Amino acid sequence: MKIRSYKKDSDYSYTYGAFATIELLKLRPSQVLRVFVHSDYKDSDNPAKLCEANAVELVLDDRVFKRLGHKENIYVLGVFSKYKSALSPLRPHVVLVNPMDMGNLGTIMRILAGFNILDLAIITPAADYFNPKTIRASMGALFNLEIELFPSFEIYREKFFSHDLYPFMLDGEIELGKDPAPKSSLYSLIFGNEATGLPSYFKGIGTSVKLRQSNLVDSLNLSVAVGIGAYLFTIVGD
Repeated sequence: MKIRSYKKDSDYSYTYGAFATIELLKLRPSQVLRVFVHSDYKDSDNPAKLCEANAVELVLDDRVFKRLGHKENIYVLGVFSKYKSALSPLRPHVVLVNPMDMGNLGTIMRILAGFNILDLAIITPAADYFNPKTIRASMGALFNLEIELFPSFEIYREKFFSHDLYPFMLDGEIELGKDPAPKSSLYSLIFGNEATGLPSYFKGIGTSVKLRQSNLVDSLNLSVAVGIGAYLFTIVGD
C-alpha cells in the first residue's frame, strides 16, 4: 500500500499519533488497514497488542513519517478505510450547519463523546470530518460517534421528525444560564458555522435558545458554544 498525503476523495484516511490510533484499533478495528510505528517510539507494546488481537499488520518504517512531512513529532500512524454510519433515531443529536473549521469540528467530536452525545449530523458543505487534522483534534473521539452528512437541514428534519429542535441563536427565546434547559428525551441541538451562525429562518424552527454571556464579545467560539450547550442539556438538572 503506497502511503500518500491525504486527499479528500481518497477512500482511506490516517490517524496521526498513538492516542488516536489506539482509539481507532479499539473502536473501529474492522476498518484498520495497517499501522506504522517509528523506530523512536518507546511504547510500542500497546498498539502492537491491539494489532495482534485484531489481525492488523504492524509495520516499522521511518520513511512513511518522512514522506508525509509533518512538522510535529508523530511516531504512530494508523491507516483506515473510510466508512459510512447512520444516526440513531432513538438518541439525541447535535446538528452542525456548514461547519468549516477542522480544528473546531474535531474538538466538538471530543466534547460530544465526553457528554455521551454520540450522534452528529453535519449539513454540507462542511469541513471534512475524515481529514487527519480533524481526527487529531478529536483525539480519536471521531470513532465513538455516528456521523451522517445531509445536503440540507430540511432533509435531516424530514428523517428525524420526532426530535425536538433547539437552534442556538444570538436572539434565541430561551436564555440558557438564566432559564433551565428544556427537558426532552429526544432532542437535536442545532448550531451554525463559525462565521455567521444560523440563518434567521431557524428562529421559526422548534424552540430557539441562546447562551447567557457578557456584551464584551459578539459570540462564543463554536466548539465552546457546543460544549456549554451539551453540558446544560445533559448534566445540569439531572
